[in-house]
Amino acid sequence: MSSFKWLAPMKMVLPIILGAAIYAFGLLYFIIPNQLMEGGVTGITVLLNYAFAIPPALSTLLLNIPLFMLGWKILGGKQMIYTGVGIASLTFFLWLFEKLINAGWIIPFQTERDYILAALYAGVTLGTGLGIVFRFGGTTGGSDIVARICNRRFGWSMGQIILAIDVIIIAASLFFIPRERILYTLVAVFISSKVIDFIQEGAYAAKAFTIISDHAPEIADLITVEMDRGVTLIPAIGAYSKQAKHMAYCVVARQEIRRLNEIVKSIDPRAFVIINDVHDVLGEGFKES
Repeated sequence: MSSFKWLAPMKMVLPIILGAAIYAFGLLYFIIPNQLMEGGVTGITVLLNYAFAIPPALSTLLLNIPLFMLGWKILGGKQMIYTGVGIASLTFFLWLFEKLINAGWIIPFQTERDYILAALYAGVTLGTGLGIVFRFGGTTGGSDIVARICNRRFGWSMGQIILAIDVIIIAASLFFIPRERILYTLVAVFISSKVIDFIQEGAYAAKAFTIISDHAPEIADLITVEMDRGVTLIPAIGAYSKQAKHMAYCVVARQEIRRLNEIVKSIDPRAFVIINDVHDVLGEGFKES
């Protein structure tokens, strides 16, 4: 069995490498040819390319090396190991795709009219790449390392730090690219963020029902019989009445929402029902782990 121990980390490393490849492709195929922008340290590499024609692979490596070393010292090697994989993979694929583009093997999508199309595809491609990297515990370095360090040292919100860095970098790009390209960039960033959330939360979505009723056990029994879904009964006490009762908790697929509501109302029309979105449901009746 010990000979297969390397398979576990490879299940994390290979998707990070794949995600970095997709991200690098989107950057060189959609973003740079159309003079769009990107946030974070990657945005700095794009600016350096626009201003001084510095290859993105080189600037990505040079900017991330000191940040990675600082992160390793402050955050520890365990947290940084997959970030190192992400940085190395991104650098390699930026170098590889640039070579293929220069050799004519890949022809970037460059347009003078359909910038909205370029922004949409850039957002989908970059979001897919980053979503895969994030889902498997990696990052592509840059502002994520800065945000983690500031969160550890000063307690600052990681989301606010990353947002502030993105705003500063995108604002600085006004000196190098037309203003309308910034607006197209915001479209790409918005699409990218939605794709990242979709991939991280999981493609499968379901609904969680919390049912508060004096007849919760009867409702749970009927759900089990009629829908073949598991239900958990949770003891509770009414704050106003001080009476003991149960809450029923159940997760169902989207197409079963109407049927579950009908079951609840058939037993207790006055039941208090809370419905929440849930993602990536694992277990019997849903996706197997």
